[in-house]
Amino acid sequence: MERGRAAHTLEAYRRDLGRYAGALQARGRTDIGQVTTQDVAEFLAGLREGDSEHPPLAASSAGRAVVAVRGLHAFAAAAGMAGDDPARFVRPPAAPKRLPKAISVPDVERLIAASAAGPAALRDRALLELLYGTGARISEAVGLDVDDLQLSGDSRSAQMPAAVRLSGKGGRQRLVPVGSYAREAVEAYLIRARPALAAASGRARAATALFLNARGGRLTRQGAWGVLRNAAARAGLEEVSPHVLRHSFATHLLDGGADVRVVQELLGHASVTTTQVYTLVTVDKLREVYAAAHPRALA
Repeated sequence: MERGRAAHTLEAYRRDLGRYAGALQARGRTDIGQVTTQDVAEFLAGLREGDSEHPPLAASSAGRAVVAVRGLHAFAAAAGMAGDDPARFVRPPAAPKRLPKAISVPDVERLIAASAAGPAALRDRALLELLYGTGARISEAVGLDVDDLQLSGDSRSAQMPAAVRLSGKGGRQRLVPVGSYAREAVEAYLIRARPALAAASGRARAATALFLNARGGRLTRQGAWGVLRNAAARAGLEEVSPHVLRHSFATHLLDGGADVRVVQELLGHASVTTTQVYTLVTVDKLREVYAAAHPRALA
C-alpha cells in the first residue's frame, strides 16, 4: 500500500503470502526468524512443480510470489523480527520473453464494427474505440469518470487536442490524446445512450462513471471483458483480449513511425525497457517486408 500498488496486486500478494505461510507451517516453522534460505528456495520449487491442491505456476506467477516473499523477509529483518533475510539470495525464475500479440488494423476495424445491437451498442462501440484509440488498460477504462474526458478540443489541433486522463499503476496519471473515431463514438454514447443507462440507477456514485452497465452502475472489468469477448465472437476473431488491443495500439504506432519513448508515455510504462519489447514485433515485420520485396533478400 505504501508503494501505491494496485488493488489486484495487493490481493495477489495476500494469496501468495497465505500459501507461503501454509508451506512454512507444514515444515514446522512457527517463527519467521526460523526460516532458512533453503525453505524459501524449496517453496519456489514447489510453486513451479505444483501439488495435489495447486497446479504448477508459470514463471511469471511464481516470480510474483517470490517478490512477495522477499518483501516480507526484508520487512521482518528491517523491523527486527528476524536476525537476517534468508530470501535475499533467492531470485525469481526468469520468464520466457514472449512477443506481445497484436491484431491487424483490418481486424481491429472488424472487431469495433461488430458491436452489439440494442441500447448498449453505443456504449460498447465507445469502449472498444477508446481501448484501441488510447491503449488504456481495461481497469483504466472502466475506472474513468465523465470528468476525466476532455473532448471539446480538436484531435488534429496541437493547441487543445481532445484527451482523456487515465489513472494507471501506482496511481500514476497521464493525459492521452483521443483520436477522432474514439471521440465521436464517446460523444454519441454520452448523448444518445448514457442518460438512459444512468436513469436505471438511483445511486449518485454511479452518475460519475463514464461507462455504465444495464442497471446504471459502473461497468466492471468482467462486464467490459464480456463486451470485447462478444464482439470478437461476432467478428470471427480468436484470442482477443483488452491487452491485445493495448498491444495493437502500441505496435501500430511504432509501425507508423512513432518514437518508442512517445509510446512509453502513452502506455504509462515506468521504464522504456517495458515498451521496447514492441520494437521486436516491428523488426520482425521489417524482415518480412524486406524478404518479400528485395530482389536479393533470398538465396
